[in-house]
Amino acid sequence: MKKIWLLILFVSALVACSDSERSNKNPYIPNYTVNLSVDMNLPAYSNLKFVSNGVIVPNYGAKGIIIFNAGSGYNAFDAACPNQELTSCVAMTIDGINAVCSCDKTSYSLFTGLGGKEYPLKQYKVQVTGTVIHVYN
Repeated sequence: MKKIWLLILFVSALVACSDSERSNKNPYIPNYTVNLSVDMNLPAYSNLKFVSNGVIVPNYGAKGIIIFNAGSGYNAFDAACPNQELTSCVAMTIDGINAVCSCDKTSYSLFTGLGGKEYPLKQYKVQVTGTVIHVYN
């Protein structure tokens, strides 16, 4: 009997584990493959070396990728409005430490991806090696 309970406990713990902190499922943003490398030594990306700065890299993901220096690391989000149809809005814009949706003017934190609506910003994985930021999923 103890073996059965241990097996149930082990399977439950295994199922509960996840490699991301929150779900990236969003009915408005398709799951495009993203594999992007940005060198912060290039002038277009040099402001990423400083905390609370971000850039939008077009032509990746659904509407581009927002890369943001959060101080403790880098965050990468899709620039598509997470609570709107893809065809209804242009890419989000960066306003300080927030990304703003062009359709409904909802503001999303670039530190957390949250914006007070049903879906947060679609987040990508980030790996930094020296001055190169690698964004992928």
